Amino acid sequence: MKRFTLIAVVTILIAGGAISKALAQQPDSIKVLEYYSLFSEYHKNKDYASAVPYGWKVIEIAPVKFAKWIFYKMEDCLWYLHDSSNISKEELKAINDTILYFYDLALKYRPEDKAYFQVRKAFVAETWLNMNADEVIKMYEQAFEWDKDLSSYWYNRLGQLYVSKSAENTDYKMKAIDLYNMLSEREPDNTTWVEILESLVENIDELVQITKKNWEANKDDLSRAWKYASTALRAKDYQEAIIPLEFLVQKSPETINYWNQLATAYQKTEQLSKAESAFKKLIQLEPDKKEHYLNLGIVYKDQGKFAAARTQFQIASEKGNGWALPIYYEGFLYEQAARSCNDFDAKVVFLLAQQTYRRALSMDPSLEMARERINALANAVPTKEDYFFRKLKSGDTIPITCVGWIGKSVTVP
Repeated sequence: MKRFTLIAVVTILIAGGAISKALAQQPDSIKVLEYYSLFSEYHKNKDYASAVPYGWKVIEIAPVKFAKWIFYKMEDCLWYLHDSSNISKEELKAINDTILYFYDLALKYRPEDKAYFQVRKAFVAETWLNMNADEVIKMYEQAFEWDKDLSSYWYNRLGQLYVSKSAENTDYKMKAIDLYNMLSEREPDNTTWVEILESLVENIDELVQITKKNWEANKDDLSRAWKYASTALRAKDYQEAIIPLEFLVQKSPETINYWNQLATAYQKTEQLSKAESAFKKLIQLEPDKKEHYLNLGIVYKDQGKFAAARTQFQIASEKGNGWALPIYYEGFLYEQAARSCNDFDAKVVFLLAQQTYRRALSMDPSLEMARERINALANAVPTKEDYFFRKLKSGDTIPITCVGWIGKSVTVP
């Protein structure tokens, strides 16, 4: 790689504020274009050592005009050179001495992307310069204040700084818990965040109590209430989760997720009447959402309201354009109902259940649980001898009378 002694000269001069008079006297647009042209050509050819001095000239003379491009390309150059195995100690020092100044310029002249540059400023302060952790933490926090949607990679870097300081400062421990709680919600399939969370406390129950106390310190804070609720849900402490969830739906009654989680918590704690009301609210909020009808049907099933459950399962299937799963649940209702009948009547209802499972399987051949129930009922349905002794032949219709709500009949195979 080409040596870049000029980097040290130019960057040290700029860092010290001693700008060349020659450059200061030549803000000529043609001259700047020449500098930028040379810089871009070197950058394109990955000759970063030659590009950097011209990049500094462009930044010094016309930072606003070229802000859209110059700071990103200069960052490419500086990071590449910093990590190069061919760099000398003097050249490395020159970059390190000016890197924060570079980012300050980027923040000043490219404010549209201030979060991008701020989080990278924090990174170089942390990893290149080994600055005091408290100072670096403030840099990262500023970046996230500007843009909460920055990559989880950057959040994790801040989180690890919190963790490293948590033993000496309980505030940092709480910040670490909040941060990894947020990441676990953002990326529920990433087990790393949950593992880090759990490493910060004795057990998940302790984490629930920490988030509870945090909410109780400011009960008007919806974000704290949700952290408490989501932590309790993760701990499968559904009774505990109901407390903040009821608060959340009261304060934000149109938020679907809050109602979903509350309805589930009611189901898990067998508060079926409340679960019923919650799912009805969800249907009101999202009338075309097939899952709400299915879930309401399951609640009715658990309450023993089989006719009402069947109605909801049929609506769910229609909403899902022939969704098979609710039809499977309809079959399950018939199977359950058959157990209240005797002898041949029970066998006929089991046949209806089996036929309904077959219908579900024809709608979705991958629905293995329907296939399993079909096979499980093979010995529960009427036999040829049952039909023969009752003088029933293929194609005859048998009405179901032992369970009034069913109101159906079956056809002899």
